[in-house]
Amino acid sequence: MLLAFELSGEHETLPKSEVLACLNALEIDYSVIYSLDQCLVIECKPFDKSLIKVLKNRLAMTHRIIEVIDICDAKEESIFRVVDILNLKPYIYLNSFVVRAKVKNCNIDTAYLERRIGAIIYKKGYRVDLENPDIYFRVIIIKDKCIFGILVDSIDRSQFEDRKPQKKPFFFPGVLMPKIARALVNLSQVKSGDILCDPFCGTAGILVEAMLIDIKVIGIDVQSKMVKGSKINLEYYNKSYSLPPTYVLIVGDACNIPLKAESISAIVTDLPYGISTKIFLKNKKDLYKESLKEIYRILKNNGLTVIVSNQLIEEKIIGFEIVEKHKQRVHKSLTRYIYILKKVL
Repeated sequence: MLLAFELSGEHETLPKSEVLACLNALEIDYSVIYSLDQCLVIECKPFDKSLIKVLKNRLAMTHRIIEVIDICDAKEESIFRVVDILNLKPYIYLNSFVVRAKVKNCNIDTAYLERRIGAIIYKKGYRVDLENPDIYFRVIIIKDKCIFGILVDSIDRSQFEDRKPQKKPFFFPGVLMPKIARALVNLSQVKSGDILCDPFCGTAGILVEAMLIDIKVIGIDVQSKMVKGSKINLEYYNKSYSLPPTYVLIVGDACNIPLKAESISAIVTDLPYGISTKIFLKNKKDLYKESLKEIYRILKNNGLTVIVSNQLIEEKIIGFEIVEKHKQRVHKSLTRYIYILKKVL
């Protein structure tokens, strides 16, 4: 089975990495066929189709999931010929359809493409319905490739707007946006029912996004007011989504975490910087080094930790393999470095 993930363009590398991490977390056997600009095509071995719904509910940086019917050259005559000879009966099991296209880095008129392909399918005996179709055909053209398929599911990204920091019951400036927080959780490849820890939990932005995809969470912060605020936010979303209470909050020091060794499946955290670093330790370098030691101690063997930092931290990483590293420019005075680390020693 071929699947295409129509990625958001908000970051060059994170959307693709998030998809692959989710596939790994769900233990879906796959191989990458094409990695294109804002589109990832994979081939999957047979798997439970209900997992597509799980993917939809997890992903933050993907717009649509498409079952690929065919891939051809991005030339008009090639595209129309392929659609004309395809047997669409296995896909149009009802009657009505619509065609929607996305063209990127290619000089083809989108509206013309939709009309021509729609006309070809119409001649096969199917009815066009622009408002409420039974089947949604999706055409994606990126440079020299055309991907033709049917829409399997769309990701409701408006939910992340609803959970913006300013809209939460407890607000504190300088925190991660929900979309990036969810992507970070997914990058850890944490599985449903696993335990995820954020040792610098702040307002619980990461914990909320993990909790919403059935992850048990532990949040730690040295400031009692932040732990109280985290509880307010977690309780609010716990009730809003009718979820079981699967969180623990601790007032504690990330450099001396009160948890057993190798007790945590995944760790995701945004290391503090600026004013936020004025906690017990005298300087930020010590804070990073000592907290990374504790993160290593409590993480299970071969577990992943996702670290966000405003500075390069390679020299402080001991006992971890750097699996991936991403760079995100937030604004003129802030660049984030996102590390995915695997505990190997």
